[in-house]
Amino acid sequence: MNIFQLRDKVIEKLGEKRSDFNTSFDREKEVLRVERKDNKKGINVSLAKAMDKFKKDSDFVNEIVYYIDETIERMKEEEINSEQAMVYPVIRSTSFSDETKSGVSFVKDNHTNETDIYYAVDFKNSYRLIDEELAASLGMGQDDIRTLADNNLKNLKIEMKKDSIQENDFYFVNHNDGYDASRILNEAFLNEMHEKCEGEMMVGLPHQDVLIIADIKNSVGYDIMAQMMMQYFAEGLTPITSLSFSYRDKRLEPVFILGKQKNYNKRGNDDETDV
Repeated sequence: MNIFQLRDKVIEKLGEKRSDFNTSFDREKEVLRVERKDNKKGINVSLAKAMDKFKKDSDFVNEIVYYIDETIERMKEEEINSEQAMVYPVIRSTSFSDETKSGVSFVKDNHTNETDIYYAVDFKNSYRLIDEELAASLGMGQDDIRTLADNNLKNLKIEMKKDSIQENDFYFVNHNDGYDASRILNEAFLNEMHEKCEGEMMVGLPHQDVLIIADIKNSVGYDIMAQMMMQYFAEGLTPITSLSFSYRDKRLEPVFILGKQKNYNKRGNDDETDV
């Protein structure tokens, strides 16, 4: 399947779910634009990145369609009950837009040189980023939004999968709830992991749906981390940064690691890992 066939497949499957959308395709950037017919709000999907994931998992097209469908559904004009709204922080790259398509500024805070913090109203299966107009309709100032989001974040469960490669330990947070990367803002969790690490603690935010914590105990570990970050960054539907962060003294510092072109994707006993 080529990228044009993938485009047609996505549009076909989305058409089985709904008919209130229009599409356009940027051949040069290989980006599919899907937007609502009523208010022209929509989403851009990089099919080049989706194609890489599709080659490894043919069912990934269903995930793309689900993601588009939920996003488009939540872009319809509707009132949000401020008393029932669940607000969470969302991590984005510093290159992410500062405003909506209609020119309304998003509510955001600085995080690191590579990342910013946006805020979102949660709808269980999707969310809507909060802009100044939405904040006003909710009757909230930025301090209110920040406090509410921080409190809600602390209540999110954190479960991890551990993988050890060449004596280095890697922990993966992947709940697929839209807030995996956001858990980097849970300072108590980061400090707990820092106490657990025997070597240098590295943190990765390659895309929205994964948070990587690494306990780097030797030089090979840095190479593994670099390769891992590039792989996850390339595969993510909402990429954030391919750079890793060093965590020390309760501070995140971006670190550029020039990984060697060598396959470290084996444990000490030469069993294949799933990284």
